[in-house]
Amino acid sequence: MSDLKHLQGTSFRARVQRFGGHLAGMIMPNIGAFIAWGLITAMFIPTGWLPNETLGALVDPMIKVLLPVLIGYTGGRMVHGQRGAVAGAIATMGVVVGAEVPMFLGAMFIGPLAAVIVKGFDKLVEGKIRTGFEMLVNNFSVGILGGGMALLGVIGIGPIVEGLTKAAGNAVDFLVDNSLLPLVSIIVEPAKALFLNNAINHGVFGPLGADQAAETGQSILFMIETNPGPGLGVLTAFLLFGPRRMRGTVPGAMIIQFLGGIHEIYFPYLLMKPKMILAAIAGGMAGVGTALVTNSGLVATPAPGSIFAYLAVTPRGGHVSVLLSIFIAAGVAFVVGAALLKFGHDDDVDEPETVPAATPPAPDDMADAVERDVENQGESRGAPAATGASTPANGAVAAPAKPTVSGKEVTKLVVACDAGMGSSVMLASQLRTRLKPYGVSVEHVSISEIPADTKLVLTHADLADRARRTVPHAVVVEFQMFLGDPVFDEVENAIKEGREIRG
Repeated sequence: MSDLKHLQGTSFRARVQRFGGHLAGMIMPNIGAFIAWGLITAMFIPTGWLPNETLGALVDPMIKVLLPVLIGYTGGRMVHGQRGAVAGAIATMGVVVGAEVPMFLGAMFIGPLAAVIVKGFDKLVEGKIRTGFEMLVNNFSVGILGGGMALLGVIGIGPIVEGLTKAAGNAVDFLVDNSLLPLVSIIVEPAKALFLNNAINHGVFGPLGADQAAETGQSILFMIETNPGPGLGVLTAFLLFGPRRMRGTVPGAMIIQFLGGIHEIYFPYLLMKPKMILAAIAGGMAGVGTALVTNSGLVATPAPGSIFAYLAVTPRGGHVSVLLSIFIAAGVAFVVGAALLKFGHDDDVDEPETVPAATPPAPDDMADAVERDVENQGESRGAPAATGASTPANGAVAAPAKPTVSGKEVTKLVVACDAGMGSSVMLASQLRTRLKPYGVSVEHVSISEIPADTKLVLTHADLADRARRTVPHAVVVEFQMFLGDPVFDEVENAIKEGREIRG
């Protein structure tokens, strides 16, 4: 029964991650446009650094037209390629015209929906179009269906989403007016540890914050998920008081998290010591509370959540209060984290077995350890440890054999993360240098966009189930830590020596 619960929980979490990944996938490729809008806003609005009425005129059309259309275009492209993208952009103009508030949420809905309709039409007429009429049908179908969705957006979807957006804004105002906004961290910080950070920031707080910033010039919502303070505090606690074998990887993680803005780097530390999520929650609440008291806010979402990105989108006169919210969050997270780690007094007793050593073990020992870990993971998912399928005595059919690939056959390794733009980029950069001598290219993608012909995937253990659903025939190798995990060495050695790699 416990195994069944584990499978159900993992499946539910995977579905939530997948939904959140779709939301974030419509925003993340367009972050550059959001940054451009944020910088222009910070510079040229009446309360900006260089107020200019002519240049400031860019702010309103960018947030109300450009950004929603980009989101709708990207959402449509995710569903049905270029034809879906065009239909999504056309349909998004309908919700833009049909509402007064920025239609980020409307674009996230109508863009993919328009693409789904075009995709359905394409399947319906596939093989039925007379030769020579393909271009005519293709062009007119996108125009008619996309235009129809735009009309629907003006009349129905736009006003409905506007009402929902205003309702959500009123809920935020209620939390702010009653000083309850810090309680949101109780939900946000644990969700971040489950790799839902991009969905929360870009799918929820980003659209609401942009609407608020368009009216007031700044928004506290941009600071809730992105604050690098809680992560810095948690990592500092691990550095000083965590298990000794873990401490060697922490300094690099602190630099990547705080300066580089890749927050995923510290999530595995929380997952290996779940009680430390309480430290992240405490830090997050302290940061939001400080921002609330000091009336802090940002003009756009800082992406990635680096201290440098924070400073770039901080409004004039707000740097002291913004920095204060970051460092108070870090301080509170550190103090609570140090207490939870008992100031290092029990680091040898309570040390998790999955923590990678600062100095990797010998290759043979490491291979055995990784193989045992893969077997244990397979058994925990209900799969047999044997590589081939077998029929138990009771007649039940055992799980099929796990995918395998020879190191000699590997010419491309895919590193997958939730959005394909943060932790996967960092890890792919590391592995690209290591595997180049063996003729292996390394690519980084989001979980949902792993190429169908991929043979070998490297992803965090919390995202592995989603990767296996995307490419069920590929070898998916799980790791626990983004820095110093022995799995990286094992994969490199297997490729170097031409040994078998199992998923």
